[in-house]
Amino acid sequence: MNQPSSLPPSPRQTFLGLPKLPARSAAWVMPLLLSLLMTFIVSLISTVRVAGFSLDLPRLWLSSWALSWVVAFPTLLLVLPVVRRATAALVEQLG
Repeated sequence: MNQPSSLPPSPRQTFLGLPKLPARSAAWVMPLLLSLLMTFIVSLISTVRVAGFSLDLPRLWLSSWALSWVVAFPTLLLVLPVVRRATAALVEQLG
């Protein structure tokens, strides 16, 4: 017998007030976040090293960061499967 559940439907999970993406999105969300953070930090270090701390630093840095990210994100999407296979070859698997 199919009886309706007395439990209310579970609310959709949110993050910062926005609904979370489906689990299948992890394949591109993780490289997106990784590329954003890594290029943000590395471009800052490179820009400070070349230009020093000046009033132009924010403009130079953001320009450098944008260019770095445009290259890094697609590169990460392309090389991630290879890196996963190489990691699996080097690291003992659980279970």
